[in-house]
Amino acid sequence: MAINLFNLGKKNIPPDQQQQVVDQEVPTDSAPKVTDVTPPPSKNISQGDLNIQDTIAPSAIEVDFSFIKIDDSYVRTLFVTGYPRYVTANWLSPLINFNHSIDISMFVYPSDSKDTLESLRHRIAEMEAEINTDIQRGRIPRAATEAGLEDAKVLQSQLVKGAERFFQFSLYISISAETEKDLNTTTAQVQSMLASLLIISKTASLTMEDAFKSTLPYAKDKLMITRNMDTTSLSTTFPFTSSELSDNKGILYGVNAHNDSLVIFDRFSLENANMLILATSGAGKSYTVKLEILRSLMFDTRVIILDPENEYEMVAKSVGGNYISFSTSSPHKINPFQIAKPNESNEDEMGYKYLFLMSLLKIMIGEMNPIEEATMNRALVLTYRQKGITEDPATHHLEPPRMEDLYRSIIGMEESVSKTLAARLERYVMGGIKGIFDQQSNVDIDAPITVFSLRDIADEIRPIVMFSILDFIWTQVRKDLRKRMLVVDEAWYLMRHEDSAKILQGFVKRARKYFLGVSIISQNVDDFLGSAYGKAIITNSALKMLLKQSSAAINQIAEVFYLSQGEKQLLLSAGVGEGIFFAGMNHVAIRILASPDEHILASTKPTDVLDRQKKQQEEDNKNSSKLDLK
Repeated sequence: MAINLFNLGKKNIPPDQQQQVVDQEVPTDSAPKVTDVTPPPSKNISQGDLNIQDTIAPSAIEVDFSFIKIDDSYVRTLFVTGYPRYVTANWLSPLINFNHSIDISMFVYPSDSKDTLESLRHRIAEMEAEINTDIQRGRIPRAATEAGLEDAKVLQSQLVKGAERFFQFSLYISISAETEKDLNTTTAQVQSMLASLLIISKTASLTMEDAFKSTLPYAKDKLMITRNMDTTSLSTTFPFTSSELSDNKGILYGVNAHNDSLVIFDRFSLENANMLILATSGAGKSYTVKLEILRSLMFDTRVIILDPENEYEMVAKSVGGNYISFSTSSPHKINPFQIAKPNESNEDEMGYKYLFLMSLLKIMIGEMNPIEEATMNRALVLTYRQKGITEDPATHHLEPPRMEDLYRSIIGMEESVSKTLAARLERYVMGGIKGIFDQQSNVDIDAPITVFSLRDIADEIRPIVMFSILDFIWTQVRKDLRKRMLVVDEAWYLMRHEDSAKILQGFVKRARKYFLGVSIISQNVDDFLGSAYGKAIITNSALKMLLKQSSAAINQIAEVFYLSQGEKQLLLSAGVGEGIFFAGMNHVAIRILASPDEHILASTKPTDVLDRQKKQQEEDNKNSSKLDLK
């Protein structure tokens, strides 16, 4: 069955009036043909002799080599013979939105998969034979043949599995103008635009009458110039697919690359407020998140950031936020043994705390065998009880123990493995990094932005500190319900360890209950796609942002996110701040844009940083001069 889509909005003809194949009617004479369609003068409209066709018909139609003249209007029809190898969703958008009146007809003919598979088998054999012959003769096989063979094998596999079907596709375009000169100009513009999409179009010379009829709204393809397409490729040609991805409220994430519309979304209006950002280094991950943070502050959203590389200091200080730097000499401390205050959580707080501490200790001292794990669990219970804290919520207001208290509890135990466990834990309470884990918590997250900087923490213990901060944030979030956003930058540090990856996954799954949106940022795609916990994080993130990807990871990305070949090419060739934005089941290509003031705060390019420092120094010198004058 042929499906005709005429002029992007006109009513389709019912299926019983459509026909699958119409024989070509090519004029045999080369001279222009003039058809007189003037109603016979003997007819009298008052007597009912004239019908509606006589009334609306043009006075004459002139069929020339390369155009048709209908009364005073000129019409030329183009047919498409060549298509790009890879296409993206809505790739015909420039044609659909072309700034001129054009009529477009698309014809789709389903094909028998059995016949198609047989043809593919013969074609694959031919291409393999050609390549083998070239190799035997010492010649380099043609790149076009190798690419065609690869595509044919992929299509063959998809057809056999039933994942794809096969179709014949025709595309015709009729252009109208008031003069022949205008027609030639517009035709050149349309063909130039199509060429930019790697589409080859030609004028239907000598068959202009049949070509024009193929774009009339009665679903008859008189040219039958078709191209093979599978289901996925065919779906991308559908011209009515909306490229809009915008809500009536929320913040600006960027500009839709399809049609330059704005991508505006409120992440808290979706089924969850989590967001995943994956990209290579330097693709604009942190830049994108900083813009989102600055714009979210206008909607009374508190932001908490785990910053491994000191990238968010300028943003935090510009809005009066807290900037908390962790190191062995830093005055800021977080006690991993801290528990929620009584009557502020209906959950089993002590059960959760024991599980968290066991996971943390496995990251700190390594895996434990069953005997060591049982001994450590008893030591944790003993440590809390020595401080008077039990499962009774009434005891949770007491001062929690510290890492040193656990160390002493282990030493005092008589188990044979206690000395080994104490030795493995000793470096965190008496060694060079003792100042990080053995003090009571003295930080809060009540500012508009709270940044936990980990730049001065050694890579070896950075996952441990990040893990402890996450638990502290989780404890605070459950105390006070309000709209918050948590940004975990360089999350691959946590994904390297099973226990921390499991906790991060649980964080993402449960954040919705506490009005929290978690933004996970990583440049190591393998850490997510190669882990069951990482895949669960992807599944539980309603918003996703894919920026520029490396060729080593693009196939995994395409499989997980169901990307087309064109979308894969887009991510491989994307510039800084360009990619694909997912919101629920919809996605569009996006460009991240910032105002000049936002760019100053968000950019981490060395040149921008130096310019910022220079301006700050000039401002400081100016202020100093004013003070001297006073």
